[in-house]
Amino acid sequence: MKKNYAVKMMAVILMTLMLPNLLKAQTDKSKRPSPAATATGKIGDAVITIDYSSPSVKGRKIFGGLLPYGKTWRAGANEATTFTTDKDLTVDGKKLPAGKYSFFATPGENEWTIFFNSETGQSGVKQGGDANMDPAKTVLSVVVKSKKLTALNEKLEYYVGSNGFGLKWEYTDVFVSAK
Repeated sequence: MKKNYAVKMMAVILMTLMLPNLLKAQTDKSKRPSPAATATGKIGDAVITIDYSSPSVKGRKIFGGLLPYGKTWRAGANEATTFTTDKDLTVDGKKLPAGKYSFFATPGENEWTIFFNSETGQSGVKQGGDANMDPAKTVLSVVVKSKKLTALNEKLEYYVGSNGFGLKWEYTDVFVSAK
């Protein structure tokens, strides 16, 4: 009986010692299949930072397949993508105040709707798979054209240039003008 108790106690002690490492491994974003990535740059005097998780195509049809046209998407994997600007911007002719926003997109065959949402820190999807975006907290939305690429972009990639920012993934490039 005492031996059985000792074995159980040893198991509890081992689990207690291992639990912090298991929890840490789950939160280590570099170990995820879609690792964390950052795009940063300047648009005028504003410093722009886009934090996202970068999924891969892995032989799948992405836009119009895995991500259906007309359905809002977290614009990355894992948590909702964030867009930060330290100065006010004009995005596609509309004012976006300096701040940190969740960034969502609704892909279309030729046009995309881009959303800047004031709620940040949420997971990227709700239970059931819909984007975790509260439409009431949308600060700005714009409709932009998408462009087809001839070369495959295996990993989702954001970029920031002097006249705007965009994303490339699969055979699609979506650019949003900003100043």
